[in-house]
Amino acid sequence: MAAKSTKRDCDRILLLTTILLLGIGLIMVFSASFVIAGEQSGDSYYFIKRQSLWVAIGLLGLYIFSRIHYLKLKKMSLIILVFNFILLGLIFTGLGTDLGTEAKRWLAVGPVVVQPSEFSKLAFVIFTSAYMSSRRIDLRNMWTATVLPLGIAAAALFMISLQPDFGTSLIVLAGAVLVVFFAGVPIARAASLTLIGLPPLGYLMVNEDYRLQRIFTYIDPWADASDSGYQIIQSLYAFGSGHLFGSGLGRGRQKLFYLPEPQNDFIFAVIGEELGFIGAVAILLLYLIFIWRGFQIALKAPDLFGSLLAAGITFLLALQVLVNVAVVTGILPVTGINLPLISAGGSSVFFTLVSIGILLNISKHAKETKTA
Repeated sequence: MAAKSTKRDCDRILLLTTILLLGIGLIMVFSASFVIAGEQSGDSYYFIKRQSLWVAIGLLGLYIFSRIHYLKLKKMSLIILVFNFILLGLIFTGLGTDLGTEAKRWLAVGPVVVQPSEFSKLAFVIFTSAYMSSRRIDLRNMWTATVLPLGIAAAALFMISLQPDFGTSLIVLAGAVLVVFFAGVPIARAASLTLIGLPPLGYLMVNEDYRLQRIFTYIDPWADASDSGYQIIQSLYAFGSGHLFGSGLGRGRQKLFYLPEPQNDFIFAVIGEELGFIGAVAILLLYLIFIWRGFQIALKAPDLFGSLLAAGITFLLALQVLVNVAVVTGILPVTGINLPLISAGGSSVFFTLVSIGILLNISKHAKETKTA
């Protein structure tokens, strides 16, 4: 038996699943936001128009990166890493903006506003995959094969957590850790470094009052139901009123100034209320199909870089889905992780679609086993 790489069509199941999730996302963003948008901006279509524009730009990015050979990203990985750190640094200059929130996470250049931390997720998967697939890396050397790549990711974690955006910084670090692990680093070494990293991560988690408050709220949201526990309680009300089949698309009540920012991180609660248990499970099944296809692409990639890159991209999306659903159902403390392809957010949907474009390109070069 011999395995060889063959040029083929992209993974159509992955592409179809992406289109379905995008379509559901646009419908739910409009349903969740049209009342709030009308009240806040005087235009009930404000959020859906903005999201539709970013989806269109993202689909263009998906198409472009599905056509660019993924190995070119390996050659540009160091440039991508440096560019990412430059963007993260610009947050702390006059270009950084908070968009009316308490966190300065965005760069504003004229009418264009982007969130560099969303780019960091992809940038670190590309860099770590390229680094770990280099022939010069000796996996037996703890410093070059483990400490160095994870140390660089930890530097990004620190910069992102200062914005502050602790949830996204952990996602970035988790993506780098997974790529290092998949490259073949011994489990014992990865586990020991993880234990060493827990104390500083714990300190970052509790050194800000609002993060500590989120932990207390997670333990007992009803202790402060009108303030810190308000959002998660309203989310649980939404799921509770959805029952099996939901209240009907557009008929949810919690989005009517009860659930804060329902079109963003807590859009899954709106889905649970309006589409019910059946609708929520159907969407989770679409994500499972996506994750299955992503890891299949990783397994069939013709080289180590392609395999690590596909696995890293798929893992990041899977982790974001898991964290978002766990947060809105009260399983995890509240954090700012959105639901990929569904939540409103320009930078998120754009870089997610670019990542999927890279996945589709890797799928075109999958290896197949043939009889010699």
